[in-house]
Amino acid sequence: MPRAKSDGHGTITFTLALGAARQLCRLTTTFQTDKQAFSYLHKYRTQFEQMARARLASGELEDGIVVLTML
Repeated sequence: MPRAKSDGHGTITFTLALGAARQLCRLTTTFQTDKQAFSYLHKYRTQFEQMARARLASGELEDGIVVLTML
């Protein structure tokens, strides 16, 4: 699983594997701690990856980044 990191402000960034290429994704959460946010990301990783792939395919990028929010 690719690494994820937090900016400490309710946002986690992770990479989406696209063959040999990688796409940067940003997930905004409302959790108070990084531990809670990472647990949420790992629990729903498959769903976030599917949403990120769909947004990438439709061209929904912000400054070249796929932006997601909590489910």
